[in-house]
Amino acid sequence: MNWLLLYQIVYITIVILVCLRVIYDTRSTTKTLAYLLLVVFLPFVGIFIYFSFGINYRKRKMYSKKLIEDEKLDMRLKQEILRSSAQAFAQGNEEIQPFRELAHMLANNSLSALTAGNEVKLLINGENKFPEVIRAMQAARHHIHIEYYIYEDDEIGRTLEQLMIQKVQEGVIVRFIYDDFGSSSIRKKLVKRLRAAGVQAFPFSRIIFIALANRLNYRNHRKIIVIDGHTAFVGGINISDKYVNTATEKKLFWRDTHLQLIGQGVNYLQYLFLCDWNFCADEQLQPNKQFFPPAASFPVSGNKVVQIAASGPDSDMPTILFSLLQAISLATRELLITTPYFIPGESMLDALMIAALGGVRVKLLVPGHSDSVVVNAAARSYYDDLLHAGVEIYRYQKGFVHAKTMVVDRKIAIVGTANMDQRSFDLNFEVNAVVYDTAIAQQLGDVFDQDLLHASPIDPQLWEQRPLHKQLLEKTARLISPLL
Repeated sequence: MNWLLLYQIVYITIVILVCLRVIYDTRSTTKTLAYLLLVVFLPFVGIFIYFSFGINYRKRKMYSKKLIEDEKLDMRLKQEILRSSAQAFAQGNEEIQPFRELAHMLANNSLSALTAGNEVKLLINGENKFPEVIRAMQAARHHIHIEYYIYEDDEIGRTLEQLMIQKVQEGVIVRFIYDDFGSSSIRKKLVKRLRAAGVQAFPFSRIIFIALANRLNYRNHRKIIVIDGHTAFVGGINISDKYVNTATEKKLFWRDTHLQLIGQGVNYLQYLFLCDWNFCADEQLQPNKQFFPPAASFPVSGNKVVQIAASGPDSDMPTILFSLLQAISLATRELLITTPYFIPGESMLDALMIAALGGVRVKLLVPGHSDSVVVNAAARSYYDDLLHAGVEIYRYQKGFVHAKTMVVDRKIAIVGTANMDQRSFDLNFEVNAVVYDTAIAQQLGDVFDQDLLHASPIDPQLWEQRPLHKQLLEKTARLISPLL
């Protein structure tokens, strides 16, 4: 028997089958070509990378977890959401009207209602966020729901740990979801202490060695706290001391943004948490008045209109990407974008260039120094096209900017967990809050202006003159940017 011939036949068959799988299963043309090149020219490495990072789990529904399974109830829910969204439009001010397409898209695509009567508070950096979180948790009477990508066993982590334990002793139900990769430092000790004290704690997707690569790739990047169904926190700030800037400690300044919501806008964050909880805790929690209290019972009455955009491998479409593209297309004067990781992909790159070429002043704030050399190089490879189109790019110098925000015409503000990269759009579980309010948008715009005082603009002419070896590194990194 000619073993070499047999080996060649098996080898070629496997490569062909994997290539067919890549073509069938990968939605992005750019990613498809990247994986095909890897599989053909580096077959063993390429096949490993594809099966580790490339399988389209949105399409395969590996993470399917539906809170409401009854299709008739789901239809009634959709009708109610569309009705309440129309009512919110009628109650809102005239500045909401230009963004009707965005609100309808979110309502139709992900059943996220447009909600009026909310109170919204902008929280800049951990030193402003955590005192508000502590106060809200101390006031909890029925339940506290916490879901975080990074939770560290440090001073702020232990402070919230003790508060969770205290509330359990007071009879409050505390449910805690942590990402097993991002919060790996708490697995052995802090989580055990919480469970021993009565806190219900589960990893979103436990890391098992056999499935290590997949579970590292598909991360729960959400940061959600919901208290008694009426108060919530969402944004970019994880639970870690590094997010708290103090005058006495000499450490890297960490610039980030979070939101506190009180009102019906909390409902969809609660819905997301319950979906995620039923998945990771293997329970069947269902909607009730304690999880979704009537509006009349809320502790305050605000006037902000809020909608939540969320997506992940369990969603049918990349809702967050679509919402950002829609928001960009609706801009008429100005776009202010802050993101720590910028690998936009073709659709986002085109949208930003079209906006700038169409007369919208587009300002992009990114870190001066990234925590990833490859990601930073890949991000820089997109700057040429943006600069040529008239986009203004600023690099933050005071510290590390980790905020994920967008301000459109100083009329709507978007704050959340999603970076402007392919990982957030396709692979991670993410959530953004869209606030249709001039006052909040103006406030976030003012924060952006303050951040620019600590940033250096990129001069388009000088950028073109940078050394050829740097340009080559960036263009090479861009080739693998769909995989980052």
